[in-house]
Amino acid sequence: MKVILQQDVKGTGKKGEIKEVAEGYARNFLFPRKLATPATEGNLNTLNEQKKAHDRRKSEELTTAKELAQKIEDLTITLSTKAGEGGRVFGSITSKQIVSTLKNNYQLQIDKKQVQLKEPIRTLGVTKVPIKLHPKVNATLSVQVIAE
Repeated sequence: MKVILQQDVKGTGKKGEIKEVAEGYARNFLFPRKLATPATEGNLNTLNEQKKAHDRRKSEELTTAKELAQKIEDLTITLSTKAGEGGRVFGSITSKQIVSTLKNNYQLQIDKKQVQLKEPIRTLGVTKVPIKLHPKVNATLSVQVIAE
């Protein structure tokens, strides 16, 4: 019996796949738990529409991420902090501060997990900060740290 999997099923397949399974397995296990639906023509058409909508959404996310990356590449944000002699910064500049500056001053919505800082910035001057906006899109933000 052909079924369309509604969720990932261990040992059977992933969500959205069309699989040939035993009739008893489908009736007694998959259908009661709503893990699969019969592969009728109507259900196959619904699956195709869902895949098209999913692909459309993914391409929109990619174009949005590319536009945001272009805006970020053109920016240089300036953060001020207390510093001592020799350019030593008291404290550090974290990804949270970078994200809040982007949100408040430039209205750019970025999650702090997207900022790929290995460690907080502890020096004065310009630092290049990588930002991962999408699995296929990365941007580099210039952060200038100045003394107050």
